[in-house]
Amino acid sequence: MELKTALLLIAHGSRQEEANADLTHMVAAMRRRGGFAIVEAAFLELAEPDIDNGAASCVTQGAQRIVLLPYFLSAGIHVRRDLTAARQRLAVRHPEIEFRLAEPLGRHPLMLEVVAERAEEMIRSI
Repeated sequence: MELKTALLLIAHGSRQEEANADLTHMVAAMRRRGGFAIVEAAFLELAEPDIDNGAASCVTQGAQRIVLLPYFLSAGIHVRRDLTAARQRLAVRHPEIEFRLAEPLGRHPLMLEVVAERAEEMIRSI
């Protein structure tokens, strides 16, 4: 039996709402794309919902597995320490739910294409 899987995209968070809008945009795009029963956003700090509330929303919607995906470019202290601690805290709080922490975006091979495209956009605009 396949578990009902949620994707919780986690960004750092900012006091500037326009900075947080990138994550909101990605969540909406992932919902349209399909592949996950539930897609929600959460922020490590400075914005809402926080990780605990984002995960609680997934649980309320019936998630049996939650993939915590850091919307970060590198695996710095926030990913390795803070998000690992959040995963452990959530697993204790919701022992019936499987929590998985994915790798951040940074070294994924498709990032090369994104960087090249951004550079080419700038060259074309000159």
